[in-house]
Amino acid sequence: MRYKALSIAGFDGSGGAGIQADLKTFSALGCYGMTVLTALPVQNTCGVRTCYEIPLQAIEDQLHAIFDDIRPDSIKIGMLFKSDIIKLVASFLEKRAKHIPIVLDPVTVAKSGDALLLPEAIDTLSSVLMPLATLITPNIPEAFSFTDINAASEEEMITVAQKLLELGPKHVLLKGGHLQSTQSNDLLYGADGTAIWYKNNRIKSKNTHGTGCTLSAAIAACLAQGMSLTNACSVAKNYLTGAIEAAKERSVGCGNGPVHHFHQLWPDHYNS
Repeated sequence: MRYKALSIAGFDGSGGAGIQADLKTFSALGCYGMTVLTALPVQNTCGVRTCYEIPLQAIEDQLHAIFDDIRPDSIKIGMLFKSDIIKLVASFLEKRAKHIPIVLDPVTVAKSGDALLLPEAIDTLSSVLMPLATLITPNIPEAFSFTDINAASEEEMITVAQKLLELGPKHVLLKGGHLQSTQSNDLLYGADGTAIWYKNNRIKSKNTHGTGCTLSAAIAACLAQGMSLTNACSVAKNYLTGAIEAAKERSVGCGNGPVHHFHQLWPDHYNS
């Protein structure tokens, strides 16, 4: 267990998103996974029923417990829910996570449309935490929350990525899955103006619960193993594509089911 990755994120008891999806992804890609729980949404494949807060002291204690014992090789950050949590996590990482790559998935809503970030916390996330990120991985609606630009084409995705870089992250992976297109193309954009496209044909499937969590966790797992960012994004994109493909005819739950995180290890073991 040479490589270690930490997820700082919310909970999904149904197993498809949040820290559960992150742990599955870390394991599938060869990393020892650890977690710090930031919020307790009560959810399943049909939606979020409510969300219970985790005390700030409990979050801080979890962070110290991990870093006092096991230094992660990468960090993935997901749901943070409110400003106080964002400020706490940012302050801790500034002190104790220097030189560790940080992948920030700026989660604002669940697949069902339920809010996972309070509206007043959007500015805090962009001003306090994004400057610490090696990479942020917003989809187009999430990017709109931070830029007020709704990208409707790949050309506009570049404009949005440029605006996101102004918020301080070193790189942006803007996910294009919400574009009305036969492809699902993601844009990696860096401060030097380099644009790299990761292109895949769109897969028709309702089972896409936790795709954002899975992709960001996959990138973090690859970075923990010393991959370059461009290679990490490529491996992660291919992994997620395979996970969506493997789950498209194998639903779990009554709503938007999860992807098949272990499709490379046991491809035929999902029950139809």
